[in-house]
Amino acid sequence: MHTYEDDVVAWASEQSRLLRAGRFDQLDIDHIAEEIEDVGKSEQRELANRMAVLLIHLLKWTYQPERRGTSWESTIREQRRALARRLRKTPSLQGSLCDPDWWEDAWLDARTGAASEADIGFDVFPSSCPWSASEVLDQDWLPS
Repeated sequence: MHTYEDDVVAWASEQSRLLRAGRFDQLDIDHIAEEIEDVGKSEQRELANRMAVLLIHLLKWTYQPERRGTSWESTIREQRRALARRLRKTPSLQGSLCDPDWWEDAWLDARTGAASEADIGFDVFPSSCPWSASEVLDQDWLPS
């Protein structure tokens, strides 16, 4: 029998086999529960990362109008499509868009990333996101 600590891939395969065989008494319940929780966290991280990338490009679009181009537009469109797909496939993630703490974290990541990528001071950007979630996710909207 493989242990979670020694080889998580072999452990996962073994746990799947035990589940399908109905051998519930041999399952590693604590680690299975931990892995299930991690799946949810992974989905939340994916949403936050994609949102940060989108916000970085919206910030660059706003603060560097002379550098606007098809590459930035393409990235903005792709991140919006990916976010819409993620929210459609995992509707429970919609709650993140209403969570001020989640937005604060995504915005902080976006400000940090945009400051680095655009070589603009972090404090130049607003301390909180100036756009609504519906604007940010709207395929046709771009900040002025």
